[in-house]
Amino acid sequence: MPKGEKTGLGRALVKHHNQVIQQTKEKGKYYRSQEKKVLESVTEISDIEAVIEQADEAYRLFSAANPPGHLPINLDSASRNNEMTPEERREQQKKEEALHASSLRIPRRPPWNTNMTVEELDDNEKRAFLEWRRNLARLEDNENLVLTPFEKNLDIWRQLWRVLERSDLLVMVVDARDPLFYRCPDLEAYAREIDEHKRTLLLVNKADLLPFSVREKWAEYFRLHGILFVFWSAKAASAVLEGKILGQSLNMRSSQQESTDDDTKVYGRDELLGRLQSEAEEIVSMRSQSRSSGVVVGFVGYPNVGKSSTINALVGEKRTGVTSTPGKTKHFQTLIISEKLTLCDCPGLVFPSFTSSRYEMIASGVLPIDRMTENREAVQVVANRVPRSDIENVYKISLPKPKSYELQSRPPLAAEFMRAYCASRGYVASSGLPDETRAARQILKDFIDGKLPHFEMPPGMSADEDGEDYSEDGSSEIDESDLSEDEDDAPLVSATDLEQHVLSDLKSFDLDNGLAAASKVEVKRRASVKPYKQQKKPQRKKDRTWRVRDNNGDGMPVVRVFQKAASRGPSNA
Repeated sequence: MPKGEKTGLGRALVKHHNQVIQQTKEKGKYYRSQEKKVLESVTEISDIEAVIEQADEAYRLFSAANPPGHLPINLDSASRNNEMTPEERREQQKKEEALHASSLRIPRRPPWNTNMTVEELDDNEKRAFLEWRRNLARLEDNENLVLTPFEKNLDIWRQLWRVLERSDLLVMVVDARDPLFYRCPDLEAYAREIDEHKRTLLLVNKADLLPFSVREKWAEYFRLHGILFVFWSAKAASAVLEGKILGQSLNMRSSQQESTDDDTKVYGRDELLGRLQSEAEEIVSMRSQSRSSGVVVGFVGYPNVGKSSTINALVGEKRTGVTSTPGKTKHFQTLIISEKLTLCDCPGLVFPSFTSSRYEMIASGVLPIDRMTENREAVQVVANRVPRSDIENVYKISLPKPKSYELQSRPPLAAEFMRAYCASRGYVASSGLPDETRAARQILKDFIDGKLPHFEMPPGMSADEDGEDYSEDGSSEIDESDLSEDEDDAPLVSATDLEQHVLSDLKSFDLDNGLAAASKVEVKRRASVKPYKQQKKPQRKKDRTWRVRDNNGDGMPVVRVFQKAASRGPSNA
C-alpha cells in the first residue's frame, strides 16, 4: 500500500460520522438560527429592549402591507391629570380598571394540528404572542392604568399551554394570607375554553397561618362565588413525613382543634391525594362516559406560592427543586404517584394585573427580593399590613411613637422600622449609617415566611366583626371608637406649638444627618478634646544622680584624681 494513500476502516467510519453530523445540522438549520438561550423568566424589560424586540418580531412576521397601527398621543391629558386630587385620581383609576378588565387576559395558544410543521407552529405562536403584547402595551399607554410586571418570555407561557392541555384537573396554588391576589380568573376561563368539562381547584396553601375564624369567612366567600377550594399546608405535611413538630402559636393550635368541617379543615397528604383523584376521575367520566385508567392533575400559579413544595409533600420525597427565590422551576415536570394518578408541575408565572403595585409583588414574594432597588417602598408595604405591636413583639424592638401632631394610629414609617431593626441587630454599612438594604431583605423574608403575622379578609368583611384579635400575643385590639374618644379628650395643640414641634423635629433631623452645624457648646467641648496623635506622651525623668556636682558648679561632671599611698615596706605582723 502506498505511503501517501489514506485508506482504512477507521477513516471510513470517521468520514461517515462526519457526514451524518452534517446532515443533522442541515435538518436542524432552523433551530440553529434561533440561537436558543437558557429558559429564564422575564418580568421586567427596559423600554428600548421592548421596542427592539417588537420591531424585530413585526419585521419578521408581518409584511409591509400590514404595518403596525399608530397610537394617537394627547398632550393635554397630563395637565388634566395633574389638576385631579388623589381621591379623584383613584376613582378614575377604578373606573378605567373596570372598563378594561376584559382586555387583561393571558395569551392563548393559536389553533394547531399534527399536520403543521414546526416552523408554522412557531410562527403562529409568536404572532399571537406579539399581538397579546401589543394589546397590553395599549393598556400601559393609558395614564389612568397601572399595569404590574408580568411574564414576557414566550417559552414560559408555552410550558403553561402544555400543562393545560395535558391536565384533567387544574390546581391553582394560592397563598392563604391573600388568596385573591394570587388567583387568576382568566386562567380558569381559558381552561374551560380548552375543555368545557375541565375544572379548576383553588388549593389554599399555608392555611395553618390563618386562625379558624378567618378560614370560616374565606370558606363562606368561596362557597358564595362557586369556587372549588381546599385548605392545605405543604410545610406541615412535609414536617409530618419527616417526623418533625412545628412550633405553633396558641391561635393556630386552637384553630386546628376546632376545624371539623371538610370546608374549613386543613387537609393532610392522603386526604388531598384522594380528593384530587376523585375530582379528576369525575371530570374524565363526564367527558368520555367511561372509566379511565389514569388521570393527570396539573399545578399552576404564581412563583413562590408552594407548588414544588406541595408536589414534594404529595410524592413523599424531594423530586422538584425548592427555594425561596421565585422562578426555581424552569420546565414542567410529570411525576407518577400511582397507576391512576399523575401530577404535572408547571413553572410559576406572573400574570398581568391592575390591582397591585411592584412593591406589593416584592413583599408577596412574587418578584425576587435580591433584585429590589428601592428598599423603603417595599418595607412600607410590610409596615402597613403588620400591626405595630406585632412588629415590636416579634423583633423585640421599640418603634418611635407618632408625634403629638400626627395621627396616633398611623403605621410606622419604613425609615423608622429599618433604623430600629438595624440598631437592635447592629447592622451598619461601610459609611457608618444603618445598613437598610440588609435590614429590608431580612424583614421581607420574614414577612414572606410567616414570621410576621398578617392576612387579608374577604371583600366586604372585616376582622372587627366578631370582636376577635388575631395577633400572636393575644392582646386585644383597640376599637376605632376608643381611638376617637381618646382623640377628643386629648388637649388641642395651638398653631404656635405645632410650628415649634415641626421646627424642632426638622432641626433634630438635620443634626442627625449632618445637614446643620452643631451648637457652640458642642464645638467647645470637641475643641477641648485633642486627637490621639496630638496628645504628648509623659516624658520619663532621667536619673542624673551619677554626676558629681560642686556646690557652686554648673552641673558638669568633675574629675577627681585618687593617689595611691606609697608603700613603706612590709607590715609587722
